[in-house]
Order: sequence, then structure tokens, then C-alpha cells
Amino acid sequence: MPLVTFLPDNRTVNVKSGISVLSAALKNRIPIRTRCSGQASCLMCKVLVADETSKAALSAPNSREERRLGDKLDQGYRLACQALIHSDATITIPEDPLKAIIRAKLANMEQEDLW
Repeated sequence: MPLVTFLPDNRTVNVKSGISVLSAALKNRIPIRTRCSGQASCLMCKVLVADETSKAALSAPNSREERRLGDKLDQGYRLACQALIHSDATITIPEDPLKAIIRAKLANMEQEDLW
């Protein structure tokens, strides 16, 4: 059974070979945003697979994923709903954009309070 480490939470879980990254995350209560239930249409489940070992641990991008991600594939992004896990991998889940905005605003408020 492959071991998958999800960053930034640094959670490592055992998964069945051939399961999608999205299914593996959801079964282990690791949140990945999605709206289309794994149909590769919402693009919300983008994850980053940066190292070559982890890239090789996943299935090759299918034509739907290639069309949807385009140049982002070259940057290491994959759709969690389409990428199947075959061996040990490390996968980074990007921060939710709304959470990033809120975090930045809170940080700015804290900075202003210091002055």
C-alpha cells in the first residue's frame, strides 16, 4: 500500500494503489476543495506534485487533465480527481484562496495595531 504525505499538514496515510488523490484525501479527512465531484470540470482540486519521485508515483495525465491544466502541468500541478496513486508520493494542497485573503487581511490588521 502506497504511503502518501499531504502537505502543508504533513499527514502521511496508507492508501490503496490506483485510488485518486482526491478520494485518498477525502477518505482520510484531508480537505481538498471540489465542486464537480471528480469530473475534472471545476479545477478546484488542483494539487502540487513538485518532486520527480512523486510525479512518477502518479498516473500520467489523461487528455481531459491536459486540456484543463495546460501549462500548469509543467509546473507540477495535477487535478486530484484525475491523478491516480501507484506508489509513495508527497502532495501539496494549495491554500484555499479565500482563506489566503482572510489570513493576509488579519496579518495586515495585526501590523497596523503594532504601530
